[in-house]
Amino acid sequence: MIAKTFGASVVGVDANIITLEANVIKGTRIFIVGLADSAVKESEQRVESALKQLGFRIPRQKIVINLAPADVRKEGAAYDLPIALSILVASDQIEALDFDKYVILGELALDGQLRPIRGVLPIAIEARKQGFKGFVLPKENAAEAAIVNDLDIIGVENLEEAIAFFEGEKTIAPLHINTRDLFSQKQNEYEADFSDVQGQENIKRALEIAAAGGHNVIMIGSPGAGKTMLAKRLPSILPPISLHEALETTKIHSVAGKIVGTDSFLVVQRPFRAPHHTISDVALVGGGGNPQPGEISLAHNGVLFLDELPEFKRTVLEVLRQPLEERKVTISRAKLSVDFPCNFMLIASMNPCPCGYYNHPEKSCTCPPGSVQRYLNKISGPLLDRIDLHVEVTPVSFDEMTANRKTESSADIRARVIKARQIQTLRFQNMEGIHSNAMMPSQLVKQVCKIDEKGKQMLKSAMDKFGLSARAYDRILKVARTIADLEASADIAPYHLAEAILFRTLDRSNWAN
Repeated sequence: MIAKTFGASVVGVDANIITLEANVIKGTRIFIVGLADSAVKESEQRVESALKQLGFRIPRQKIVINLAPADVRKEGAAYDLPIALSILVASDQIEALDFDKYVILGELALDGQLRPIRGVLPIAIEARKQGFKGFVLPKENAAEAAIVNDLDIIGVENLEEAIAFFEGEKTIAPLHINTRDLFSQKQNEYEADFSDVQGQENIKRALEIAAAGGHNVIMIGSPGAGKTMLAKRLPSILPPISLHEALETTKIHSVAGKIVGTDSFLVVQRPFRAPHHTISDVALVGGGGNPQPGEISLAHNGVLFLDELPEFKRTVLEVLRQPLEERKVTISRAKLSVDFPCNFMLIASMNPCPCGYYNHPEKSCTCPPGSVQRYLNKISGPLLDRIDLHVEVTPVSFDEMTANRKTESSADIRARVIKARQIQTLRFQNMEGIHSNAMMPSQLVKQVCKIDEKGKQMLKSAMDKFGLSARAYDRILKVARTIADLEASADIAPYHLAEAILFRTLDRSNWAN
Protein backbone atom coordinates (compact mmCIF):
# COMPACT_ATOMS: atom_id res chain seq x y z
CA MET A 1 0.00 0.00 0.00
CA ILE A 2 1.27 3.47 -0.88
CA ALA A 3 0.63 6.21 1.68
CA LYS A 4 0.88 9.85 0.67
CA THR A 5 1.40 12.88 2.92
CA PHE A 6 2.43 16.47 2.28
CA GLY A 7 5.27 18.47 3.77
CA ALA A 8 7.14 21.56 2.59
CA SER A 9 10.63 22.91 1.94
CA VAL A 10 11.77 26.51 2.18
CA VAL A 11 13.93 28.10 -0.51
CA GLY A 12 14.88 31.68 0.23
CA VAL A 13 11.81 33.17 1.93
CA ASP A 14 9.28 31.11 -0.03
CA ALA A 15 8.01 27.55 0.50
CA ASN A 16 7.43 24.64 -1.87
CA ILE A 17 4.98 21.84 -1.09
CA ILE A 18 6.68 18.43 -0.93
CA THR A 19 4.80 15.18 -1.51
CA LEU A 20 5.95 12.27 0.68
CA GLU A 21 5.10 8.77 -0.61
CA ALA A 22 5.77 5.67 1.48
CA ASN A 23 5.57 2.12 0.12
CA VAL A 24 6.18 -1.15 2.00
CA ILE A 25 7.28 -4.00 -0.28
CA LYS A 26 9.32 -7.20 -0.10
CA GLY A 27 12.91 -6.73 0.92
CA THR A 28 14.84 -5.08 3.76
CA ARG A 29 16.00 -1.64 4.88
CA ILE A 30 14.54 1.85 4.57
CA PHE A 31 15.35 3.94 1.52
CA ILE A 32 14.71 7.70 1.52
CA VAL A 33 14.97 9.07 -2.02
CA GLY A 34 14.36 12.47 -3.57
CA LEU A 35 17.55 14.51 -2.99
CA ALA A 36 17.42 14.29 0.82
CA ASP A 37 20.34 15.54 2.92
CA SER A 38 21.89 13.74 5.90
CA ALA A 39 19.45 15.22 8.44
CA VAL A 40 16.50 13.84 6.47
CA LYS A 41 18.08 10.39 6.06
CA GLU A 42 18.88 10.26 9.78
CA SER A 43 15.14 10.48 10.45
CA GLU A 44 15.08 6.68 10.13
CA GLN A 45 16.63 6.34 13.59
CA ARG A 46 14.44 9.00 15.21
CA VAL A 47 11.26 7.61 13.66
CA GLU A 48 12.03 4.02 14.67
CA SER A 49 12.70 5.01 18.28
CA ALA A 50 9.58 7.18 18.50
CA LEU A 51 7.34 4.45 17.05
CA LYS A 52 8.67 1.83 19.47
CA GLN A 53 7.89 4.13 22.41
CA LEU A 54 4.24 4.07 21.32
CA GLY A 55 4.12 0.31 20.75
CA PHE A 56 4.27 0.47 16.96
CA ARG A 57 6.87 -1.25 14.81
CA ILE A 58 8.97 -0.61 11.78
CA PRO A 59 8.05 -3.33 9.24
CA ARG A 60 10.97 -5.70 8.56
CA GLN A 61 10.46 -5.15 4.88
CA LYS A 62 11.74 -2.79 2.26
CA ILE A 63 10.34 0.71 2.87
CA VAL A 64 10.74 3.27 0.12
CA ILE A 65 10.01 6.88 1.02
CA ASN A 66 9.98 9.26 -1.93
CA LEU A 67 10.17 13.02 -1.50
CA ALA A 68 8.79 14.71 -4.61
CA PRO A 69 9.71 16.66 -6.64
CA ALA A 70 12.95 14.73 -6.70
CA ASP A 71 15.06 17.58 -8.12
CA VAL A 72 14.43 19.91 -5.14
CA ARG A 73 16.88 19.50 -2.27
CA LYS A 74 15.27 18.64 1.09
CA GLU A 75 17.06 19.63 4.28
CA GLY A 76 16.47 19.40 8.01
CA ALA A 77 14.57 17.19 10.44
CA ALA A 78 11.09 18.64 9.80
CA TYR A 79 10.11 15.61 7.69
CA ASP A 80 10.23 13.23 10.70
CA LEU A 81 6.52 13.51 11.50
CA PRO A 82 5.14 12.96 7.96
CA ILE A 83 7.60 10.07 7.41
CA ALA A 84 6.47 8.37 10.62
CA LEU A 85 2.79 8.77 9.77
CA SER A 86 3.34 7.57 6.19
CA ILE A 87 5.08 4.39 7.41
CA LEU A 88 2.23 3.63 9.82
CA VAL A 89 -0.41 4.05 7.12
CA ALA A 90 1.58 2.17 4.45
CA SER A 91 2.04 -0.78 6.84
CA ASP A 92 -1.68 -0.78 7.85
CA GLN A 93 -0.90 -0.03 11.50
CA ILE A 94 -3.24 2.97 11.52
CA GLU A 95 -6.04 4.16 9.30
CA ALA A 96 -5.64 7.91 8.87
CA LEU A 97 -8.36 10.20 7.58
CA ASP A 98 -7.89 13.36 5.53
CA PHE A 99 -4.13 12.90 5.07
CA ASP A 100 -4.29 14.72 1.75
CA LYS A 101 -5.95 17.81 3.27
CA TYR A 102 -3.08 18.79 5.57
CA VAL A 103 0.53 19.85 5.34
CA ILE A 104 2.40 17.95 8.08
CA LEU A 105 5.81 18.86 9.53
CA GLY A 106 7.70 18.34 12.77
CA GLU A 107 10.98 17.04 14.21
CA LEU A 108 10.70 13.97 16.41
CA ALA A 109 12.56 13.36 19.63
CA LEU A 110 13.45 9.74 20.43
CA ASP A 111 10.50 9.52 22.86
CA GLY A 112 8.00 10.78 20.27
CA GLN A 113 7.81 14.39 21.46
CA LEU A 114 7.84 17.09 18.78
CA ARG A 115 10.47 19.79 18.57
CA PRO A 116 9.85 23.16 16.86
CA ILE A 117 10.97 23.83 13.29
CA ARG A 118 11.93 26.97 11.36
CA GLY A 119 10.30 28.61 8.33
CA VAL A 120 6.72 27.97 9.52
CA LEU A 121 5.16 31.23 8.29
CA PRO A 122 6.11 30.94 4.59
CA ILE A 123 4.98 27.28 4.68
CA ALA A 124 1.59 28.26 6.12
CA ILE A 125 1.19 30.96 3.46
CA GLU A 126 1.98 28.44 0.70
CA ALA A 127 -0.38 25.84 2.23
CA ARG A 128 -3.26 28.29 2.12
CA LYS A 129 -2.33 29.30 -1.41
CA GLN A 130 -2.35 25.63 -2.53
CA GLY A 131 -5.81 25.08 -1.04
CA PHE A 132 -4.95 22.81 1.91
CA LYS A 133 -7.44 22.63 4.76
CA GLY A 134 -4.86 22.88 7.51
CA PHE A 135 -1.33 22.56 8.81
CA VAL A 136 -0.30 19.99 11.46
CA LEU A 137 2.89 21.02 13.24
CA PRO A 138 4.60 21.21 16.67
CA LYS A 139 2.58 23.14 19.23
CA GLU A 140 5.43 25.59 19.84
CA ASN A 141 5.14 26.75 16.21
CA ALA A 142 1.34 26.95 16.12
CA ALA A 143 1.02 30.62 17.09
CA GLU A 144 3.40 31.68 14.32
CA ALA A 145 1.46 29.70 11.69
CA ALA A 146 -1.88 31.01 13.03
CA ILE A 147 -0.98 34.46 11.72
CA VAL A 148 -2.25 33.10 8.39
CA ASN A 149 -6.05 33.23 8.21
CA ASP A 150 -8.35 30.68 6.53
CA LEU A 151 -6.10 27.76 7.46
CA ASP A 152 -6.71 25.27 10.30
CA ILE A 153 -3.59 25.28 12.48
CA ILE A 154 -3.37 22.05 14.46
CA GLY A 155 -0.63 22.17 17.08
CA VAL A 156 0.39 18.78 18.50
CA GLU A 157 2.83 18.00 21.29
CA ASN A 158 3.88 14.51 20.24
CA LEU A 159 3.51 11.75 17.68
CA GLU A 160 0.80 10.00 19.72
CA GLU A 161 -1.38 13.13 19.61
CA ALA A 162 -0.88 13.46 15.83
CA ILE A 163 -1.92 9.81 15.31
CA ALA A 164 -5.01 10.26 17.48
CA PHE A 165 -6.00 13.36 15.51
CA PHE A 166 -5.74 11.68 12.11
CA GLU A 167 -7.52 8.54 13.30
CA GLY A 168 -10.38 10.68 14.57
CA GLU A 169 -9.89 9.61 18.18
CA LYS A 170 -9.05 13.11 19.37
CA THR A 171 -10.49 16.44 18.35
CA ILE A 172 -8.02 19.33 18.35
CA ALA A 173 -9.52 22.77 17.90
CA PRO A 174 -7.63 24.87 15.33
CA LEU A 175 -5.70 27.78 16.81
CA HIS A 176 -7.03 31.16 15.72
CA ILE A 177 -5.29 34.48 16.33
CA ASN A 178 -6.69 37.92 15.55
CA THR A 179 -3.62 39.19 13.74
CA ARG A 180 -4.84 42.77 13.42
CA ASP A 181 -5.60 43.09 17.15
CA LEU A 182 -2.21 41.66 18.08
CA PHE A 183 -0.57 43.96 15.56
CA SER A 184 -2.27 47.12 16.84
CA GLN A 185 -1.61 46.32 20.53
CA LYS A 186 2.19 46.12 20.31
CA GLN A 187 2.94 48.36 17.35
CA ASN A 188 4.04 51.41 19.32
CA GLU A 189 5.86 49.75 22.24
CA TYR A 190 9.47 50.98 22.31
CA GLU A 191 11.81 50.78 25.27
CA ALA A 192 14.00 53.74 24.19
CA ASP A 193 12.59 57.24 23.62
CA PHE A 194 14.10 60.51 22.46
CA SER A 195 12.64 62.21 25.54
CA ASP A 196 15.49 60.57 27.50
CA VAL A 197 18.15 62.44 25.48
CA GLN A 198 19.46 65.74 26.83
CA GLY A 199 21.08 68.06 24.30
CA GLN A 200 22.20 66.82 20.87
CA GLU A 201 19.46 68.81 19.13
CA ASN A 202 21.33 68.87 15.82
CA ILE A 203 21.66 65.07 15.83
CA LYS A 204 17.97 64.64 16.64
CA ARG A 205 17.19 66.92 13.71
CA ALA A 206 19.41 64.88 11.39
CA LEU A 207 17.77 61.62 12.46
CA GLU A 208 14.32 63.15 12.00
CA ILE A 209 15.23 64.11 8.44
CA ALA A 210 16.66 60.63 7.85
CA ALA A 211 13.48 58.97 9.13
CA ALA A 212 11.26 61.28 7.09
CA GLY A 213 13.02 60.53 3.81
CA GLY A 214 14.44 57.04 4.41
CA HIS A 215 17.99 58.39 4.18
CA ASN A 216 21.17 56.63 5.29
CA VAL A 217 23.22 58.36 7.99
CA ILE A 218 26.79 58.27 9.26
CA MET A 219 27.60 59.85 12.63
CA ILE A 220 31.17 60.93 13.38
CA GLY A 221 32.13 61.77 16.94
CA SER A 222 34.41 61.02 19.85
CA PRO A 223 33.86 58.06 22.22
CA GLY A 224 30.96 58.58 24.62
CA ALA A 225 29.33 61.36 22.60
CA GLY A 226 26.07 59.39 22.34
CA LYS A 227 26.17 57.93 18.82
CA THR A 228 24.94 54.46 19.79
CA MET A 229 22.33 55.82 22.19
CA LEU A 230 20.84 58.02 19.47
CA ALA A 231 20.92 55.29 16.83
CA LYS A 232 18.99 52.87 19.08
CA ARG A 233 16.18 55.41 19.32
CA LEU A 234 15.76 55.83 15.57
CA PRO A 235 13.15 53.02 15.14
CA SER A 236 10.89 54.83 17.62
CA ILE A 237 10.45 57.77 15.20
CA LEU A 238 10.09 55.77 11.99
CA PRO A 239 6.55 55.41 10.56
CA PRO A 240 4.74 52.42 12.15
CA ILE A 241 5.32 49.19 10.26
CA SER A 242 2.33 48.15 8.14
CA LEU A 243 0.75 44.70 8.43
CA HIS A 244 2.07 43.77 4.98
CA GLU A 245 5.60 44.84 5.99
CA ALA A 246 5.26 42.96 9.30
CA LEU A 247 4.36 39.71 7.54
CA GLU A 248 7.16 40.18 5.02
CA THR A 249 9.69 40.79 7.79
CA THR A 250 8.38 37.91 9.93
CA LYS A 251 8.86 35.51 7.00
CA ILE A 252 12.57 36.38 6.90
CA HIS A 253 12.99 35.99 10.67
CA SER A 254 11.07 32.71 10.56
CA VAL A 255 13.33 31.26 7.86
CA ALA A 256 16.40 32.35 9.85
CA GLY A 257 15.07 30.61 12.98
CA LYS A 258 14.87 33.84 15.00
CA ILE A 259 11.27 33.26 16.06
CA VAL A 260 11.53 29.66 17.31
CA GLY A 261 11.46 29.54 21.11
CA THR A 262 10.34 33.17 21.55
CA ASP A 263 7.00 34.82 22.32
CA SER A 264 7.38 37.25 19.42
CA PHE A 265 5.85 35.23 16.61
CA LEU A 266 4.91 38.39 14.65
CA VAL A 267 7.38 41.22 14.06
CA VAL A 268 5.28 44.27 14.98
CA GLN A 269 8.09 46.81 15.28
CA ARG A 270 10.69 47.84 12.75
CA PRO A 271 13.79 45.66 13.23
CA PHE A 272 17.01 47.11 14.63
CA ARG A 273 20.05 44.98 13.84
CA ALA A 274 23.50 45.87 15.17
CA PRO A 275 26.09 43.24 14.13
CA HIS A 276 29.57 43.30 15.67
CA HIS A 277 32.44 44.58 13.51
CA THR A 278 33.98 41.08 13.40
CA ILE A 279 31.08 39.81 11.27
CA SER A 280 31.91 38.04 7.99
CA ASP A 281 30.60 39.13 4.61
CA VAL A 282 28.47 35.94 4.34
CA ALA A 283 26.89 36.55 7.75
CA LEU A 284 26.11 40.13 6.77
CA VAL A 285 24.71 39.58 3.28
CA GLY A 286 23.48 35.98 3.64
CA GLY A 287 24.54 32.70 2.05
CA GLY A 288 25.59 29.17 2.91
CA GLY A 289 25.01 25.83 1.18
CA ASN A 290 21.28 26.24 1.76
CA PRO A 291 21.14 30.06 1.45
CA GLN A 292 20.00 31.75 4.64
CA PRO A 293 19.23 35.46 5.14
CA GLY A 294 21.99 37.63 6.58
CA GLU A 295 21.87 40.66 8.85
CA ILE A 296 20.91 43.04 6.04
CA SER A 297 17.79 40.95 5.29
CA LEU A 298 16.96 40.61 8.99
CA ALA A 299 16.97 44.44 9.02
CA HIS A 300 14.41 44.52 6.17
CA ASN A 301 11.87 47.35 6.73
CA GLY A 302 13.99 48.54 9.64
CA VAL A 303 17.46 49.76 10.61
CA LEU A 304 20.92 48.25 10.17
CA PHE A 305 23.34 49.89 12.62
CA LEU A 306 27.06 49.47 12.01
CA ASP A 307 28.98 50.78 15.01
CA GLU A 308 32.69 51.63 14.56
CA LEU A 309 32.38 51.47 10.78
CA PRO A 310 36.13 51.63 9.91
CA GLU A 311 36.73 48.53 12.08
CA PHE A 312 34.65 46.35 9.74
CA LYS A 313 36.66 44.42 7.16
CA ARG A 314 36.81 46.16 3.78
CA THR A 315 35.29 43.14 2.01
CA VAL A 316 32.33 43.19 4.41
CA LEU A 317 31.57 46.85 3.76
CA GLU A 318 31.87 46.50 0.00
CA VAL A 319 29.13 43.84 -0.19
CA LEU A 320 26.72 46.50 1.08
CA ARG A 321 26.97 48.60 -2.06
CA GLN A 322 24.62 46.66 -4.33
CA PRO A 323 21.96 45.84 -1.67
CA LEU A 324 21.81 49.52 -0.67
CA GLU A 325 21.07 50.43 -4.28
CA GLU A 326 18.76 47.58 -5.32
CA ARG A 327 17.00 46.90 -1.98
CA LYS A 328 17.51 43.16 -2.42
CA VAL A 329 20.39 40.69 -2.36
CA THR A 330 20.79 37.77 -4.75
CA ILE A 331 22.59 34.64 -3.53
CA SER A 332 23.65 32.49 -6.49
CA ARG A 333 24.67 28.85 -6.32
CA ALA A 334 25.34 26.25 -9.00
CA LYS A 335 21.79 24.85 -8.90
CA LEU A 336 19.74 27.77 -7.63
CA SER A 337 19.52 31.51 -7.20
CA VAL A 338 17.71 33.05 -4.22
CA ASP A 339 16.58 36.65 -3.67
CA PHE A 340 16.31 38.04 -0.15
CA PRO A 341 14.65 41.46 0.32
CA CYS A 342 16.71 44.03 2.22
CA ASN A 343 15.04 47.43 2.18
CA PHE A 344 16.73 48.95 5.23
CA MET A 345 18.08 52.24 6.51
CA LEU A 346 21.83 52.17 7.13
CA ILE A 347 22.96 54.02 10.25
CA ALA A 348 26.71 54.00 10.80
CA SER A 349 28.90 55.53 13.47
CA MET A 350 32.64 56.06 13.75
CA ASN A 351 35.32 57.88 15.63
CA PRO A 352 36.94 60.75 13.70
CA CYS A 353 40.41 59.24 14.10
CA PRO A 354 42.20 56.25 15.70
CA CYS A 355 42.50 57.93 19.11
CA GLY A 356 38.95 59.30 18.83
CA TYR A 357 39.56 62.94 19.70
CA TYR A 358 40.11 64.74 16.40
CA ASN A 359 38.04 67.98 16.42
CA HIS A 360 37.15 67.41 20.10
CA PRO A 361 36.33 70.72 21.87
CA GLU A 362 38.39 69.90 24.97
CA LYS A 363 40.76 66.97 24.38
CA SER A 364 43.70 66.98 21.98
CA CYS A 365 44.14 64.44 19.20
CA THR A 366 47.31 62.35 19.67
CA CYS A 367 47.31 60.75 16.21
CA PRO A 368 50.41 61.27 14.01
CA PRO A 369 50.12 63.40 10.83
CA GLY A 370 48.15 61.74 8.03
CA SER A 371 46.60 59.07 10.24
CA VAL A 372 43.20 60.78 10.31
CA GLN A 373 42.92 60.65 6.53
CA ARG A 374 44.17 57.06 6.43
CA TYR A 375 41.53 56.14 9.03
CA LEU A 376 38.76 57.73 6.97
CA ASN A 377 40.05 56.06 3.81
CA LYS A 378 39.07 52.68 5.26
CA ILE A 379 35.57 53.59 4.07
CA SER A 380 35.42 53.59 0.27
CA GLY A 381 34.04 56.49 -1.77
CA PRO A 382 31.33 54.35 -3.42
CA LEU A 383 29.98 53.37 0.01
CA LEU A 384 30.00 56.97 1.27
CA ASP A 385 28.24 57.89 -1.96
CA ARG A 386 25.23 55.90 -0.74
CA ILE A 387 25.07 57.70 2.62
CA ASP A 388 23.03 60.91 2.42
CA LEU A 389 23.69 62.56 5.78
CA HIS A 390 27.08 62.98 7.45
CA VAL A 391 26.69 64.27 11.00
CA GLU A 392 29.30 65.40 13.51
CA VAL A 393 28.40 64.39 17.07
CA THR A 394 29.96 66.53 19.78
CA PRO A 395 30.00 65.54 23.49
CA VAL A 396 27.23 66.85 25.71
CA SER A 397 28.41 69.33 28.33
CA PHE A 398 27.88 68.77 32.03
CA ASP A 399 25.37 71.63 32.21
CA GLU A 400 23.27 70.08 29.42
CA MET A 401 23.33 66.63 31.02
CA THR A 402 22.14 67.96 34.39
CA ALA A 403 19.65 70.53 33.09
CA ASN A 404 16.69 68.12 33.20
CA ARG A 405 14.86 70.16 30.61
CA LYS A 406 11.77 68.58 29.09
CA THR A 407 12.74 67.32 25.64
CA GLU A 408 10.64 66.27 22.69
CA SER A 409 9.35 62.71 22.79
CA SER A 410 9.65 60.15 20.01
CA ALA A 411 5.87 60.32 19.50
CA ASP A 412 6.04 64.06 18.71
CA ILE A 413 8.88 63.58 16.23
CA ARG A 414 7.20 60.56 14.67
CA ALA A 415 4.03 62.58 13.99
CA ARG A 416 6.02 64.98 11.79
CA VAL A 417 7.81 62.08 10.10
CA ILE A 418 4.51 60.39 9.24
CA LYS A 419 3.15 63.59 7.66
CA ALA A 420 6.29 63.92 5.53
CA ARG A 421 6.04 60.26 4.45
CA GLN A 422 2.39 60.77 3.49
CA ILE A 423 3.45 63.56 1.12
CA GLN A 424 6.02 61.22 -0.45
CA THR A 425 3.51 58.37 -0.74
CA LEU A 426 1.24 60.67 -2.72
CA ARG A 427 4.14 61.90 -4.85
CA PHE A 428 5.34 58.40 -5.80
CA GLN A 429 1.95 56.63 -5.90
CA ASN A 430 2.29 55.82 -9.61
CA MET A 431 5.96 54.79 -9.43
CA GLU A 432 6.63 51.14 -8.65
CA GLY A 433 9.35 50.42 -6.11
CA ILE A 434 9.75 54.04 -4.96
CA HIS A 435 8.25 54.97 -1.60
CA SER A 436 10.55 57.65 -0.18
CA ASN A 437 12.83 60.47 -1.32
CA ALA A 438 15.96 58.42 -0.68
CA MET A 439 14.85 55.85 -3.27
CA MET A 440 14.66 58.34 -6.14
CA PRO A 441 16.95 57.62 -9.14
CA SER A 442 18.90 60.49 -10.71
CA GLN A 443 16.38 61.02 -13.51
CA LEU A 444 13.56 61.49 -11.00
CA VAL A 445 15.63 63.85 -8.83
CA LYS A 446 15.73 66.32 -11.74
CA GLN A 447 11.94 66.27 -11.97
CA VAL A 448 11.06 66.34 -8.27
CA CYS A 449 13.88 68.42 -6.75
CA LYS A 450 13.72 71.60 -8.80
CA ILE A 451 15.41 74.66 -7.32
CA ASP A 452 15.31 78.34 -8.27
CA GLU A 453 18.20 80.44 -9.53
CA LYS A 454 19.14 81.59 -6.03
CA GLY A 455 19.27 77.97 -4.87
CA LYS A 456 21.48 77.01 -7.82
CA GLN A 457 23.94 79.77 -6.99
CA MET A 458 24.02 78.71 -3.32
CA LEU A 459 24.66 75.09 -4.25
CA LYS A 460 27.39 76.08 -6.73
CA SER A 461 29.11 78.28 -4.14
CA ALA A 462 28.95 75.55 -1.51
CA MET A 463 30.45 72.97 -3.85
CA ASP A 464 33.30 75.34 -4.75
CA LYS A 465 33.94 76.60 -1.21
CA PHE A 466 33.82 73.29 0.65
CA GLY A 467 35.22 71.14 -2.12
CA LEU A 468 32.07 69.02 -2.28
CA SER A 469 32.23 66.17 -4.74
CA ALA A 470 29.94 65.80 -7.73
CA ARG A 471 28.35 62.74 -6.14
CA ALA A 472 27.09 64.93 -3.30
CA TYR A 473 24.89 66.92 -5.68
CA ASP A 474 21.97 64.45 -5.90
CA ARG A 475 22.23 63.61 -2.22
CA ILE A 476 21.91 67.25 -1.20
CA LEU A 477 18.85 67.70 -3.41
CA LYS A 478 17.16 64.58 -1.97
CA VAL A 479 17.79 65.70 1.60
CA ALA A 480 16.60 69.23 0.80
CA ARG A 481 13.41 67.76 -0.66
CA THR A 482 12.82 65.84 2.59
CA ILE A 483 13.42 68.97 4.69
CA ALA A 484 10.84 70.77 2.55
CA ASP A 485 8.41 67.87 3.02
CA LEU A 486 8.77 68.15 6.80
CA GLU A 487 7.50 71.74 6.45
CA ALA A 488 4.86 70.68 3.88
CA SER A 489 6.51 73.05 1.42
CA ALA A 490 5.83 72.44 -2.27
CA ASP A 491 9.12 74.08 -3.29
CA ILE A 492 12.71 73.66 -2.13
CA ALA A 493 13.74 76.99 -0.62
CA PRO A 494 17.37 78.18 -0.34
CA TYR A 495 17.36 77.59 3.43
CA HIS A 496 16.32 73.97 2.84
CA LEU A 497 19.38 73.59 0.62
CA ALA A 498 21.58 75.33 3.18
CA GLU A 499 20.61 72.82 5.89
CA ALA A 500 21.14 69.89 3.52
CA ILE A 501 24.63 71.16 2.64
CA LEU A 502 25.56 71.14 6.34
CA PHE A 503 25.05 67.37 6.38
CA ARG A 504 27.91 66.60 3.94
CA THR A 505 30.78 66.70 6.43
CA LEU A 506 32.92 63.96 4.90
CA ASP A 507 32.64 65.44 1.41
CA ARG A 508 34.44 68.60 2.47
CA SER A 509 37.96 68.40 1.10
CA ASN A 510 39.51 70.07 4.16
CA TRP A 511 37.60 68.20 6.87
CA ALA A 512 40.44 65.86 7.89
CA ASN A 513 43.31 68.25 7.22
